[in-house]
Amino acid sequence: FCKALLGAPDCLHHREITALSQSLQPLWKLPFRAFRTDARKVHTAPARTTFLLRPLPILLATGGGYAGYRQYEKYRERELEKLGLEIPPKLAGHWEVALYKSVPTRLLSRAWGRLNQVELPHWLRRPVYSLYIWTFGVNMKEAAVEDLHHYRNLSEFFRRKLKPQARPVCGLHSVISPSDGKILNFGQVKNCEVEQVKGVTYSLESFLGPRTYTEDLPFPPAASCDSFKNQLVTREGNELYHCVIYLAPGDYHCFHSPTDWTVSHRRHFPGSLMSVNPGMARWIKELFCHNERVVLTGDWKHGFFSLTAVGATNVGSIRIYFDRDLHTNSPRHSKGSYNDFSFVTHANREGVPMRKGEHLGEFNLGSTIVLIFEAPKDFNFQLKTGQKIRFGEALGSL
Repeated sequence: FCKALLGAPDCLHHREITALSQSLQPLWKLPFRAFRTDARKVHTAPARTTFLLRPLPILLATGGGYAGYRQYEKYRERELEKLGLEIPPKLAGHWEVALYKSVPTRLLSRAWGRLNQVELPHWLRRPVYSLYIWTFGVNMKEAAVEDLHHYRNLSEFFRRKLKPQARPVCGLHSVISPSDGKILNFGQVKNCEVEQVKGVTYSLESFLGPRTYTEDLPFPPAASCDSFKNQLVTREGNELYHCVIYLAPGDYHCFHSPTDWTVSHRRHFPGSLMSVNPGMARWIKELFCHNERVVLTGDWKHGFFSLTAVGATNVGSIRIYFDRDLHTNSPRHSKGSYNDFSFVTHANREGVPMRKGEHLGEFNLGSTIVLIFEAPKDFNFQLKTGQKIRFGEALGSL
């Protein structure tokens, strides 16, 4: 354009051409990143900064948003429950369960267990334990030793013993609560499905494992769901019952024998260590089948009886007092398998006798106890879903 003007006919006055050229000279210095619109000429400024994608902030933002959404969903459910409205459970998808299981909860739980073994300085014990007591509502007046300085580490504090009179054992009922906790569900087992919470079930056979043909478990392999259930019900006219008790972090962490029975077999399932709080139990189907657990089976006066201790996040340590060979959350055990051990030997044809209320085992933190047992049809639970219960109180009787 400028060249066209400079090459104009000689009729233009020389001074006019020179003045026009000088006025257009600054336009030559404009950057080439210019584009034309129909209205006007627009020039872009040079880019001085470059936006970089950083994965950690993106993950934190995504995870925080998802956690916030889950908290909102829980809040909404609680508000609807207060109004007396029943909320159908919203189950996690396969990808959500797989994503959760990919978290190294077993490794984290082993690290937490080692941290619990570290001896705390004498001056630090009271503030640390007091914070835990305040957070989870622990009643230290029931503890056999109330002095917080007595507990050298967190593990000793978690496994504290109670005063003998703190938990009187009910002698009038045939089955008592083996631990402190909250009743998540109870009732009769139907169609080989057990409810972990109302509306969310898990498979009875997946939970207990196959009834293999061994000396202490003389059952052939089950051909169907009904035949598996029939293997457990050994007496005509009996039914199969279940009860799920959730132990919160602030509860008494030991568990006891719920009745007079004989333990003949132990089966250990290495598995994940996902949280088993009631919210997770409503969200993940067959949660108890995914997690590490120890299944004790045997007999009581009415037939088959079992007690299962289910592990959870930071609760990889499950201890059975009379079973020194049991080692839970061990790296040498792989998920998806199980390990059997028989307490029936040539020297002991009966197994391990347990009296009602006798110490049986302990968790390192809160977790879940599942009872599955055979009883006559007139067995009645004396419970309400969601109620708090303490060790020694009645679960049910004939």
